[in-house]
Amino acid sequence: MTNDAAGGAPEIEPDTKDWTWVLDARCPECGFAAHDVDPRGIGATVRDLTPRWVSALARHDVRVRPEPAVWSTLEYGAHVRDVLRIFDGRLALMLEQDDPPFENWDQDATALADRYDLQDPALVADELVDAADAIAARFDAVRDDQWERPGRRSNGSVFTVRTLGQYFLHDVVHHLHDVHA
Repeated sequence: MTNDAAGGAPEIEPDTKDWTWVLDARCPECGFAAHDVDPRGIGATVRDLTPRWVSALARHDVRVRPEPAVWSTLEYGAHVRDVLRIFDGRLALMLEQDDPPFENWDQDATALADRYDLQDPALVADELVDAADAIAARFDAVRDDQWERPGRRSNGSVFTVRTLGQYFLHDVVHHLHDVHA
């Protein structure tokens, strides 16, 4: 763990795990089981989870890291806002193109470059709500014949619209578990 160039919060060790395993097994940390997710309910589930994020981002200790190398609720909230945006873009690509490649996204580099730790929690909450509404509407609009359309990550992981949604939803749920919300 090192301090960043601006002398702020210590950097978090980059997460190098390939989390696609959650598509095949229950997450032992948060209990999420992707195979139990009906993809037609992803939009509604995102809408149901959003108020929990807004509430968490309103906490008085939103900027406090539980441990030096663990993100604060604010940092997790900014990350989830960006996850909502990134996956909305990926979903749009999958619905518009045949087997599109996804641009690489380094979540840890983004957290540092965008200074998640210094962002305004109320603004992050508002942006998270907007991003959640956008992706929820896009998932609601997926037609039955589109759920198996493919797309692929830069590391070669292949998703369908269905599995992308299940994988994405784990991220939103798992981080609520991380912030105890």
